[in-house]
Amino acid sequence: MLKVKIGQGDWIVVCDGRKALILENAGDEKFPNLRTKEVLEQKNPPTHVQGADAPGRSISSVGSARSAVGQTDWHDEAERTFLHDLAHHLDVAVNSGHARSLIMVAPPRALGMIRSAYSPAVRQAVRQEVDKDFVRMPVHEIEKHLTG
Repeated sequence: MLKVKIGQGDWIVVCDGRKALILENAGDEKFPNLRTKEVLEQKNPPTHVQGADAPGRSISSVGSARSAVGQTDWHDEAERTFLHDLAHHLDVAVNSGHARSLIMVAPPRALGMIRSAYSPAVRQAVRQEVDKDFVRMPVHEIEKHLTG
């Protein structure tokens, strides 16, 4: 169990590369009461729909050697785009005054992806990062895991 101090009005952003829950603490630091503000999900169709072509080949300019070109990981690209869009969404919320303090909760890989997209305002608003995957849990379970 973690022991995260969640202030009144703090936003807790629980996300992975496909889904984000934006929760707000309607309670206080002593008795948090997380409420769902928004749920964002990306539509990520199967790989065969996103990129049906076979990987390309390149021909050496000298000799007759050929090389395969790696297949693009469309799901990885979609996750990266989703997290960058989420970072922009948070930037708008912070700059408009809707969010003052953020607690980011995501698996380590997703945290690394979204961290690179933080604006200076979001970077300053992020009070804590928790490297856990809670996105598929109900809100009351997330609250229990975060507050111990």
